[in-house]
Amino acid sequence: MATWQHTEIIIEGKPVKAQAPLIVSASRSTDIPAFYVDWFFHRLEKGYSAWVNPFNGVKSYVSYENTRFIVFWSKNPRPLLDYLHILEKRNIKCYIQYTLNDYDDEGLEKGVKSLDYRIETFKMLSERLGNESVIWRFDPMILTDNISIDDLLRKVQNIGDQLKGYTEKMVFSYADIASYKKVKSNLEKNNIPYHEWNKEQMEEFAQRLSEMNEARGWGFKLATCCEEINIRKYDIEPNRCIDGDLITRLAWNDSILMDFMK
Repeated sequence: MATWQHTEIIIEGKPVKAQAPLIVSASRSTDIPAFYVDWFFHRLEKGYSAWVNPFNGVKSYVSYENTRFIVFWSKNPRPLLDYLHILEKRNIKCYIQYTLNDYDDEGLEKGVKSLDYRIETFKMLSERLGNESVIWRFDPMILTDNISIDDLLRKVQNIGDQLKGYTEKMVFSYADIASYKKVKSNLEKNNIPYHEWNKEQMEEFAQRLSEMNEARGWGFKLATCCEEINIRKYDIEPNRCIDGDLITRLAWNDSILMDFMK
């Protein structure tokens, strides 16, 4: 069983306890590659980062002295391309959870680059890191008055055809609007007539997506993110965001990391 490792770092001349993870998730709460890549790699070079708990104000520290693997999350990871050589120099492997949706026509994702730009970025990263190291996330799948299951599948087909050979895996989720008050409020504020998914719709989408994956020769591993519905009969598995099997494949020659993953 993996446990947190700790070390001591020196802050203003004083020893401070810090977590010293072998695997770092950067980060589910903010898009570090898109907006804070300079900061992150500066802190990596410095050897540690500080984090303040927003609920109690307590500061804690993360040391990178033991770090051997990083999982990046992003909607625009292109800035990483200028820094991957630093990871290689430090013998740190990585993979990228790349959220690549297509809601350009509907304007549901403000501030993201064009779809063509994002697909180009995906290919550049895949060619640099290998297709196993860039995971395609279409997250979430949202239904509205103007977006049907047919529409979503057309969007998936368009991207999937272009990413064939550039990734091994596609991860998706069904938008659960009621569970996220801020998302619900934003959709209503912008007069977007969203629909909640029901079980029959989830089953239909899963079956048709699986059939599309086979018919178009993509060969993607299909997985869901944080879904309770069991759709394994369509060869769609629950996803593991920090995927031990994938990390093992990518870092197979790192005996310390392999011991950690056991």
